[in-house]
Formats: sequence, C-alpha cells, structure tokens
Amino acid sequence: MGAALRRIQLGSALSAFGLGFTVPYLYVYVAQVRDLGAGTAGVVLAVFAMAALAVLPFTGRAIDRRGPLPVVIVAAGAAAVGACALGVSDSVTAAVLSAAVLGAGTAVMQPALATMLVWCSTAGTRTRAFATQFFLQNLGLGIGGLVGGQLVDVSRPSSFTMLFLIEAAMFLVLGVVAATVRMPRAPSVPDTASVEGAAPKGGLRVLLSHRAMVQLCVLGFVIFFACYGQFESGLAAYGTEAAGIAPSTLGVALAANTAVIVVAQFVVLRLVERRRRSRVIAWVGLIWAFAWIVAGYAGLGHGSQTMATAAMISTYALFGLGESMLSPTVAPLVADLAPEAMVGQYNSAFALVKQLALAVGPAVGGPMGATLHGPYIVTFVLFSLGITVLALKLGRQLTPAQDAPLATVPSRVVAVSLPGTEPAAASAAVR
Repeated sequence: MGAALRRIQLGSALSAFGLGFTVPYLYVYVAQVRDLGAGTAGVVLAVFAMAALAVLPFTGRAIDRRGPLPVVIVAAGAAAVGACALGVSDSVTAAVLSAAVLGAGTAVMQPALATMLVWCSTAGTRTRAFATQFFLQNLGLGIGGLVGGQLVDVSRPSSFTMLFLIEAAMFLVLGVVAATVRMPRAPSVPDTASVEGAAPKGGLRVLLSHRAMVQLCVLGFVIFFACYGQFESGLAAYGTEAAGIAPSTLGVALAANTAVIVVAQFVVLRLVERRRRSRVIAWVGLIWAFAWIVAGYAGLGHGSQTMATAAMISTYALFGLGESMLSPTVAPLVADLAPEAMVGQYNSAFALVKQLALAVGPAVGGPMGATLHGPYIVTFVLFSLGITVLALKLGRQLTPAQDAPLATVPSRVVAVSLPGTEPAAASAAVR
C-alpha cells in the first residue's frame, strides 16, 4: 500500500482499539458503575444507535461536497468530545447527550474512512485495502477489549473514566493521522460521465434508481440482520437459555470469532479476490446457514453440556469465517457501483442500512432467542439462505468488472452499471 493508505489504515485501527476499551462495558458502566439503572443503560445504548441513524442521511452529501478528509477530522473530534463527556457523566441527561455525540461521531467516521480508502486506491488494490481495514479493526477491537477488561474495576468509577479518556485519545490520534494524508484530487473510480456523455447527477433519487445498488442494500440489510444484529442479543440469549452455556462462555465465543477473522482473513483473501463477488457472498449465506444449524444442535440437540458449549463456540467461529469473506467483497462493491460524484453518498447509504439492521436485529432476535428457540433457529437459517439467493440475483445485475475486477481482461472494454440502466454485456472472462 502507498503512504496514504497506510496512514488511513493506522488511524482506523487505532480508533477501533479505542472503541474496544469501552463498547463491551458501556451497559455495565451506565447501569452499575454510575448507578443510573438498567433502564437508563438501555436508553443510552438506543441513543448511541439512533444518533447514527440521524446523521448518516446527511453525511454522504457532505463527503462528496467537502471531501472525506475534513469529515473524518470533524467526526473524530466529535467522537472524542462524546467519549470524554461520557467518562465523567453521572446523571441521566449527561449520559444520554454524551452517548448521542459519541454515536454520531463514530457513525460518520465509517463512510468517510471508506471513501478515503476509495480515493486512495485503485480497482486492483481496493479489495485488499478493505480486507486489511476489516482485519485491523477487528484486531484493534479485540486487543482493546482485552486490555480494557484488565483495567476496569466496578467499584472504582475512575477506572472507567480512564477507559473513556483512552478512547478519546485514540479518536484524536485518528484525526491527526488523517490530517497528514495527502488526498488525490479526484477519487480513483471509473468516470461514469465518459460512458453516458454527461456528468452524473447526485441525490437520493439517482441512488434509488440504481437497481444494482438497491439490491445490494437489501442484501446488506439481511447480512447485518442475520449475523451482527444477533451476536450480543438473540444468539447470546439463545445460548444461555436454550443451550445452557455460562455467560462467560459467550466471551470465549466472541474471542473465537475474532481469532478466526484475524487468522483467516488474508488466506481467505487470496482464495476469493479473483472470484465473482456475488458468488463469494452466496457461499457466505451457506456457511452461515450451517452455523445456525450447529447452533440449533447446541440448544435443541439434547447432547452433553460440553458438546453444546463446543457447538456454540463453533457457531461464532463459522460466523467469523463468513465475515472474513465479506470484507473484501461487499465494501469494495459499494465503491465500484458508485458514480464518481456520489462515492460518499453510496457509502453513507450502505452504512445507514447497516445501522438499521443493527437496530432491528436485537429487537427481533432478542425475544425470539430467549423464548422461541426452535422458530428462532429456523428463521435465521432461512435468512442465511436468503443471503445466497439475493447474492446470486445481484450477480445478474453486475458487469464482469464490478463482480470480479481482478479477473477481468485488462484490454477489453466493459460497460459500467449506471443508476437507472441495465449492465451491458461484456466479453471479459471471470471465474
């Protein structure tokens, strides 16, 4: 990677490291350490998510008009302020307002950093750049969570304040590192104006008229709803209620998930980067369907407690394998679908879909995982198979250059799938 990409990856990893210090302990901090109650803790977590939904619809246009660099710097500053304020909040109002600022800042950083990666990469390097970002972010979150767990003490609020101050410092480091990046004058994506003969127009109407992007957003919602939206809600409730595993085992399962991502990411990348993205995503759906079946055995198979525990840990590990296959496919595909003038808006729209899924997933999965054990497993096996169906359907909307950019023949000219148009046929061979 070039110097710009290395700096972006460094800042992204350090911000994830800071988040890892506080995210696993936010509920405990508000409810027990500050003694504000479980209800207030639930409101704080909800506000953290809702703040993202409030700011993301406006983020994309700001990125495309001002560039991603100033947006990252402002978002990092806001997140640092929110983290500092939350670390000293001892009232309901202060905790809620601080969580809103922190949630908004971290939400805006996601599409802005993604757009910076797009601007500083090419079609040949973009897949590896996003895979590297995903690897470093998970590594940062995992290490931050482990270190933070050694520092916290429920009887000492000052230990949690220190965690939030460390998180704020990491956000400031992200802002400083980002400020040193020399961004190119224009994003390194295909110029759609040269295809149609007119400059692409921006706005929600254009995005909604882009059939491939709309299908990708629907697919993204199902992906995040069926996996990430269940990790700390429905699947955790199912594991403790149906499978009878100890709550501490959930931490081991999450560690297994992160370990698989860290170990497998670049091995998987070598296997998938020259294959059709839509087919790789389709395989993820099958892997996750098997993961849910394994979870079903853990809670409904009437095996020993040891087998149930092993099955639940294996479920989280299988999810990690699927995640490592998604990182080099989904995010680069969003960038390759976007017209040059709308890269930020496309990234923000996809981030908004992700946040919606993360908000709806726990609300649906939590009660089902705790009480309706059989229907819960069947529902999410079907959702996972739906990922496969939607991915194969999306593949028919993509050009070879979008579906497998590293496998296309460089000397051939391929059409670009534009908003409101069908992808033209191309003769480039892909796997």
